[in-house]
Amino acid sequence: MTSINENIDAQAVQNSSLDTSLHPKSDSDRSVKPKDYIFMWIGDGVNLGNMTLGASVIVAGVATLNIFQTILAALISIGIISTVFALNDRLGYRKGIPYVVQLRMSFGIKGTVISSLLRGIPAIVWYGIQSWIGGTALNEIAKIVTNGSFDSIVICFIALQLFQIVLSLFGFHAVKWVETVASVVFMAALVYVFGLLMTSHTAEISQNWVQAKGSWGLPFFGLIMVFLGNYAGIFVSAADYSRELKTGLSDKKRGALYFIPITFSYGFVIVIGAMLAAATGVTNPAQALPIILDNDYVSVFVSVFIVIAVIATNMVANIIPPVYVITMLTKLKYKPSAIITGLLALGAFPWLLIQESSATGLNMFILIYSAFLGPVISILIVEYYILRKQRVNVTDLYNEEGPFAGYNPAGLLAMFIGAAAAFIEVELAWIIGVVVAGTAYYLLSKFAFKGSSFKKGTIFEE
Repeated sequence: MTSINENIDAQAVQNSSLDTSLHPKSDSDRSVKPKDYIFMWIGDGVNLGNMTLGASVIVAGVATLNIFQTILAALISIGIISTVFALNDRLGYRKGIPYVVQLRMSFGIKGTVISSLLRGIPAIVWYGIQSWIGGTALNEIAKIVTNGSFDSIVICFIALQLFQIVLSLFGFHAVKWVETVASVVFMAALVYVFGLLMTSHTAEISQNWVQAKGSWGLPFFGLIMVFLGNYAGIFVSAADYSRELKTGLSDKKRGALYFIPITFSYGFVIVIGAMLAAATGVTNPAQALPIILDNDYVSVFVSVFIVIAVIATNMVANIIPPVYVITMLTKLKYKPSAIITGLLALGAFPWLLIQESSATGLNMFILIYSAFLGPVISILIVEYYILRKQRVNVTDLYNEEGPFAGYNPAGLLAMFIGAAAAFIEVELAWIIGVVVAGTAYYLLSKFAFKGSSFKKGTIFEE
């Protein structure tokens, strides 16, 4: 494998205004081993949000998809997710650059501000929402331990957030051990729940899910799109993770580091979510788990599970990417940016966002940013594999007066075209946005904006 330092002018990168945390990672800087990577994706995949997706196939006690359709939809989704991960992480893995620098080749140094915020802002909002849910669970533990003498979700929320801010200061060193611990706890708990469901609720699961007629129409493909949308924010910033992974792995082996743990965790959690809903008629896993477990320790068990899940999910999906965005925009060091990210999550008013009265607005927010993430990933892949044939001058990405300076009108226009098309059929928004944006970017790059500096190094260089 080619060294990541090849064709990179170290002095030119050092002269960049970006913080050193955004500079290319050398071989010696990387600390994440393949087993750490596997644990990271297991820890991220096992959470109540993914369990809820599995439970969503049961609506008012009636299955929209049967067991075979659900598992097939999950496998198709996981296959696509793993493939997109392995494709989009390659530049970050080979050259050690983060997502916010990768964006420059398609959107320009100034245009990256827009495209990076589409990843950073939603992550900060979800950081706050996840932490509020975790604070609620932590408060339940505190009430049990203190026999009801302590009861303050706000204090628990702030305490949990401060703890996560401290963890985030350690960067990927913290991610490694948090995800390792979380993955072991999660899988042990889920195996226990799976055993209970199989021994005590087989009849309900068989009647309400296994034997259901289901559908091979829009509900089937719609579920695939939901699964993909759930990972859209993570695999669009794949370079943020792959740049930490030790070098020497082939593309196939690295692809396996996504497919195996995501199948193991995401697939297992989705199945358990559907089984829980089929057995209890309750689609909220946090409410369904106590019904299944039904013992004196259930509240503590569920609450501890939720708290650990929140920390694990935030560490992977909702902290590192926005920290890099803030570092890029403010020129601050990594640690101050991590603190700002945590404080912004505190100020996202998550207690208001998760109320039923806010559900419509929150869903609209999710719909809007998700519609842009599909086009962004498509543009990045078309750029790297088709237009540049996997040859990128990384030094130019750090040169603010170079060919990537300013805005790339082709990239920005293609992103907006893809997002607009995605709203035509909301249930299929992700795939529509991907196809339309990728096609639009190729055509705009070829036929429009003559003399654009962004054509340099591409198959359309003039």
